[in-house]
Amino acid sequence: MSLRVYNTMSGKKEEFQPLVPGKVGMYVCGVTVYDYCHIGHARANIVFDIIFRYLQFAGYETTYVRNYTDVDDKIINRANERGIDSKELAEEFIRAFDEDMAALGLVKPTHEPRATEYIEQIIAISQKLIDKGMAYESAGDVYYRVDKFDGYLKLSKRNLEEMQAGARITPGEQKENPMDFALWKAAKPGEPNWKSPWGAGRPGWHIECSAMSSSLLGDSFDIHGGGRDLIFPHHENEIAQSEGASGKPFVKYWLHNGFVNVNQEKMSKSLGNFFTIRDILKTYDPEVVRFFILTSHYRSPIDFSDQNLIEAQAGLSRFYEALLAADQAVEGVAEADASSEEGAKLEEKFREAMDDDFNTALAIAHLFEGVRTMNRLVATKKFRKKADLVAQVRDLRVTILKLGEVLGIYHSDPASWLEKVKLAGLARLDISREEIEELIAQRKQARAEKDFTRSDEIRDLLAARGIELLDSPAGTTWKLK
Repeated sequence: MSLRVYNTMSGKKEEFQPLVPGKVGMYVCGVTVYDYCHIGHARANIVFDIIFRYLQFAGYETTYVRNYTDVDDKIINRANERGIDSKELAEEFIRAFDEDMAALGLVKPTHEPRATEYIEQIIAISQKLIDKGMAYESAGDVYYRVDKFDGYLKLSKRNLEEMQAGARITPGEQKENPMDFALWKAAKPGEPNWKSPWGAGRPGWHIECSAMSSSLLGDSFDIHGGGRDLIFPHHENEIAQSEGASGKPFVKYWLHNGFVNVNQEKMSKSLGNFFTIRDILKTYDPEVVRFFILTSHYRSPIDFSDQNLIEAQAGLSRFYEALLAADQAVEGVAEADASSEEGAKLEEKFREAMDDDFNTALAIAHLFEGVRTMNRLVATKKFRKKADLVAQVRDLRVTILKLGEVLGIYHSDPASWLEKVKLAGLARLDISREEIEELIAQRKQARAEKDFTRSDEIRDLLAARGIELLDSPAGTTWKLK
């Protein structure tokens, strides 16, 4: 099966055929750096990190560009509130973004351009559009004429006439048409600005991405990504100004990730359900957050909640428990002349899932199948004496770790990760390891005295507090429910 991707432009899945065979150019809209990143930013960046990783795994030489918007009204306003320079504020939150993404296990893109590094290119594109009659200068501002671009709204599928009927011009703007958008904004007192043919000013939001993407990937490239909220106006305006300037198709495949809700409501500061990545990582391991996001298809909406993160942690723990059990089962067993095709079968299923529009949810389901098979083999009587079964477990374990690397998970030492999760869980449940061990000792004594009523009471007491007991011939252990 060849790779197929859902193209927002066509509204359907298409076979992926890059413009240059074997090579992929991908541009993803980054953040406006005026505040700490939230769970929505985590999802978007993890999604395209996975797509980047998988394209490379699939053999494509991939150039991945993700930008920083480091000049914008929000940055200027926040800097003024804090009484600092807007550049200083931008630098602070670029560092914060980098720290958050590193914590979530993202690999670095090929290029991370900043809007302020591409002022010359922004001015050149704007002037080209003016020369072609597709843009105009007005009181130091430069606006794009949307009615000069026949394909306007072809991505979002909106109705231009209906939108024009309801559009209004913001006070201070001098537009020919309420729908026209700014390529360049005349400087206001105290704002950062650059020289231009139209006077001192700064770029509009949309033009920066056209300048950076064309400079680093060319006038036409393969993939443009971002959240669904960027389809209109941002991506729609990128298409208009880029194709208007170059006369060439801008992007072949448009990929957009779905929204994040919080407890089944839209995330909003006014609703008090707004969580930064830093807030979340105080309670949950970064790998849990990543795993949670991967268990849904990237185009689907996801619901962020404590319960869903706890379930994601439990699912990830099952993988680490299986990896630890496999490590212990094969430890000290010599390599034998036995082959296995289990890993190859698992990888084939994984690739099929990922080739179907990067279906990480299905890919992880297949990895769970591999884990169940591994657990079943390890539980086989006299497993260590059966060379073919040992070979299958080793093969599956290597494959699971290999495929986990594509998803950015399973990279921790199993015993250490499980211990870390246990400690975090105990803090959340307000129960100590010593208290659990004391109750297990009391239960052991009760069972020795055949006081099974007391034994059951202790089990139920721990269960009510989120602790599950596991009895085996070797004794009793425990884990978080």
